[in-house]
Amino acid sequence: MATVSSASPWPIDSDSTVPSQHRDPGDDTESLDSFSSMSLNSEEATHNSDQTPATPPPSLLHLSFNQDHACFAVGTDRGFRILNCDPFREIFRRDFDRGGGVAVVEMLFRCNILALVGGGPDPQYPPNKVMIWDDHQSRCIGELSFRSDVRSVRLRRDRIIVVLEQKIFVYNFADLKLMHQIETIANPKGLCAVSQGAGSMVLVCPGLQKGQVRIEHYASKRTKFVMAHDSRIACFALTQDGHLLATASSKGTLVRIFNTVDGTLRQEVRRGADRAEIYSLAFSSNAQWLAVSSDKGTVHVFGLKGNSGAQVKDTPRIASDLTRTSSSPSSSLSLFKGVLPKYFSSEWSVAQFRLVEGTQYIVAFGHQKNTVVILGMDGSFYRCQFDPVNGGEMSQLEYHNCLKPPSVF
Repeated sequence: MATVSSASPWPIDSDSTVPSQHRDPGDDTESLDSFSSMSLNSEEATHNSDQTPATPPPSLLHLSFNQDHACFAVGTDRGFRILNCDPFREIFRRDFDRGGGVAVVEMLFRCNILALVGGGPDPQYPPNKVMIWDDHQSRCIGELSFRSDVRSVRLRRDRIIVVLEQKIFVYNFADLKLMHQIETIANPKGLCAVSQGAGSMVLVCPGLQKGQVRIEHYASKRTKFVMAHDSRIACFALTQDGHLLATASSKGTLVRIFNTVDGTLRQEVRRGADRAEIYSLAFSSNAQWLAVSSDKGTVHVFGLKGNSGAQVKDTPRIASDLTRTSSSPSSSLSLFKGVLPKYFSSEWSVAQFRLVEGTQYIVAFGHQKNTVVILGMDGSFYRCQFDPVNGGEMSQLEYHNCLKPPSVF
């Protein structure tokens, strides 16, 4: 059960109270950029002082992209930061005087409303609370309290979704009224995906069985269960419109793409032969490509079937072609399906980018055509480009460290 409190009175029901300062996110909520310069000036005054001793960079606790992948949020043991992807620049940061650890920072596109959850060795807020932060006022305007720690938060313009270990709560954003409650299998990663299209919401979460995903279609009030894998679900992602779902299991060898309406398997692609922990899955905005990151240190890009953007050369080849590097080996072996093991008839990635193993990375597609943005828990920021026709190794366009951004923006 959740409780809600706020700094000022609001209409109260049995589940929630809404802070009076909060504006409907669908309104003309201020863009973060509209007041970032003031914040940056105050930071520069602090950091550029000759009498201020140099301090080590903060420890990174959280990374996440906003809903359209134009920005990303960083949670540290001192506070949080918001950065722009293209061009790369820090929009603002908030470092707290006491405590400061923020383990979850969820943006709402580029507006001034964020959801924060405390974490780390010295959390700024209790880890069982979701704090609704208005950066225009530089303070929290409301909170949602729970009996157990919050694992993750997802935001839409009309909904707040809070993920606990074995429960998910869906709230109306306008008045914080509880709309829906879902029970799940143990979900320590806080896995949850929500569509961001203008239409009705589609929500995906783990089911009540190992390897099962639950798909909620709120417009039709239908629930669909899909047995996606034999092993437990490790990661999944939705397209913006909620029509396609990509899933990976704890084995980390295969990624499956499902139609969320009827639960049918659309496509299966192979990351590799050995086990891996999948950290991140991401669709391109037009659902032509899928990016995958894992603990093996390689980001893969796959072409999706039935989409005109996947133009990789994959006409059938004779067996001698197997000695050459191929962007998609599946086509080379199409004549041998049913004879060779399933591994040899798998669909492989179109493009790859090699990273350092041992660091957790998340991925998203950039706004420029055929680009991928990669964020690492070591503070690294990469922007890369892939060849949609020939595939192969991606080219690195830029690199930065988001914990040590340029002093002037």
